[in-house]
Amino acid sequence: MKKAEVMALLKENRNERGVANWKKKPCSLKSFGIGLTQLRKLAKQVGRDHKLALQLWESDIYDAQVMGLLIDDPKQVSREQAEEQVEELNAGMLSHVFASCDATLAKAPFAFELACDWMDSKDPVRRRCAYGLVYELCKKNIIAMDDVWFLNCIDHIRQTIHGEQMWVRESMNGALMGIGKRNRKLNKAAIVAVKAIGPVDVDYGDDNNCEPVDVLKHLTSDYLKKKFSA
Repeated sequence: MKKAEVMALLKENRNERGVANWKKKPCSLKSFGIGLTQLRKLAKQVGRDHKLALQLWESDIYDAQVMGLLIDDPKQVSREQAEEQVEELNAGMLSHVFASCDATLAKAPFAFELACDWMDSKDPVRRRCAYGLVYELCKKNIIAMDDVWFLNCIDHIRQTIHGEQMWVRESMNGALMGIGKRNRKLNKAAIVAVKAIGPVDVDYGDDNNCEPVDVLKHLTSDYLKKKFSA
């Protein structure tokens, strides 16, 4: 598909309620108000296309930029591209989709190295993205990401989370949840950390439908108890 065709597809799926909610946000980007679940479905229709992804990223439409992140080819994404795009996340608004939400970056061959580097960055947007990547990479079996690495990550989050910028705290919470779902040992360590950390404050502003994820509830679910009892 070409950019014009994708833009037409997005326009066809315009969500007026989403547009109304978007207009309340202090953002320079425009939007068709399409939810992420629907954008994922549309991305599958479009398919992987690196060139098209870069074209969509240059749009001033939020939905188009998200589509660009979803359809990019992980084999063609470069570290240089990632560093350029992280600077253009509109004050972090696109960070969650950029690093998580099954988007392309976490599938790139350098994703683990990038996450490690960005966790130590002075830039809070990069740190937020780093923990988003950790959450996604928890679903994979990367040799360097062994239990020792994850235990160190849990300890680092436990020690630093309350001193972090708000959106980094949210992302750290997600990383703890992802780590704690890997195996029994990490589950127990993550639960201990979550209890020690206590409530993590995240202010979602006017979006009353959003609440900080209850990590402890997820890590002590009946599903995980059964999974790790075997």
